Amino acid sequence: MIILGAGFGGLECAKKLDGKDVDVLILDRNNFHTFTPLLYQVASSLLNPSDICFPVRKAFRGSPNVRFRQAEVVGFDFPGKRVLLRNGDTERYDHLVVAAGTRTHHFGNETIEKRSLGLKNISEALELRNHVLRCLEEAGDRPVADQTPWMTFVIVGGGPTGIEYAGALAELMALVVKPEYPMIREGARIVLVEGRDELLPAFHPSLGAYARQRLEQLGVEVRTGQLVDSLVGDEVRFKSGEVIESKTLVWSAGVRPEDVAEDGPTRERSHRMEVDAYCRIPDAPGAFAIGDIAGFVGEDGAELPMVSPPAMQQGRYVADFILQQSSVTGRDADPDHPPFRYWDKGMMATIGRGHAVAQAGSLRFTGIIGWFAWLIVHIYYLIGFRNRLLVLGGWSWNYIFYDRPVRIIAGAKQLPALPGSD
Repeated sequence: MIILGAGFGGLECAKKLDGKDVDVLILDRNNFHTFTPLLYQVASSLLNPSDICFPVRKAFRGSPNVRFRQAEVVGFDFPGKRVLLRNGDTERYDHLVVAAGTRTHHFGNETIEKRSLGLKNISEALELRNHVLRCLEEAGDRPVADQTPWMTFVIVGGGPTGIEYAGALAELMALVVKPEYPMIREGARIVLVEGRDELLPAFHPSLGAYARQRLEQLGVEVRTGQLVDSLVGDEVRFKSGEVIESKTLVWSAGVRPEDVAEDGPTRERSHRMEVDAYCRIPDAPGAFAIGDIAGFVGEDGAELPMVSPPAMQQGRYVADFILQQSSVTGRDADPDHPPFRYWDKGMMATIGRGHAVAQAGSLRFTGIIGWFAWLIVHIYYLIGFRNRLLVLGGWSWNYIFYDRPVRIIAGAKQLPALPGSD
């Protein structure tokens, strides 16, 4: 069988099948898994990329039945049970699990897509980190009157990614600008923009209000009910006609399924793959879709949110479902196999040092309690003891010494593809 994607859902599915009597091939364009909830900490100079990334091959080192191939999937042949790769190769399957995830959604605004900075993968996080650090260096070389566009940062999106990065960026600026860039007199202006009337719309309104209060205490200018229209030159233009002079527009306002979803039946509004109550793709025998790319409709009639918990639960569920199929176990599938049901364990987001919001059912936490809960959950779900140790060490260093040590402006030269590679 083939698992497309080494994200949270794909990895959980493979782990559940590890050691079982089924041959598993994981396909992904990257040879590592990224713990995406901490990407903003790479972008804000707190963690290194290797702290939140883990090699897929190492995760299944010594596995008798799980293999990995670095390849980019460009389409499917569902009737022929084949996966089509960019280099022209194909991989055949008996069972397919599509867990390809999402990419940034710019809602058709080509200007913003070309000019804005994202925070969806490790490359974007590094690009954003380098960009912000360059802005500091450039501002420091200019007269005070010319520093404004370099020291103004506009962040679009009031969900967890937007508020977490805004809080982290505000703390980074507070830690380094005054002691290390005395020539920057006015400090940084950070503007967080949300099109809806409140932050964290998926959370209880009281938690969104707490997040706003905390961000404003950090010096972030929070604007709700406003929409960014375009980015022209050094001007961020709003639908209202207002203009903010800035070199930096960070876009975290939405995601959409990866392009491979277009090869299957998709839901009209979300463009996610249609699936039934068992995560199966209609008219595609042996094929499943899980996680962000799957338009699974929950008991409330809405699609499951594009976050990691549904993907992980679906990954484990589909692995169990596949193991019950006669082609795998040699016995008849259980006709009473229950449909998938998502157990919502809650949501959380951090807003800088010692402050977070969390909710689980009717329970809601803020401040230091929410922050400790956030720390524990994120350390638990990181892959690899080394990564847990490094992340915990980075957090401890920052907490004790008020320091962001990963402030090196560095980038790797893009090398040409190897002959015959994907």
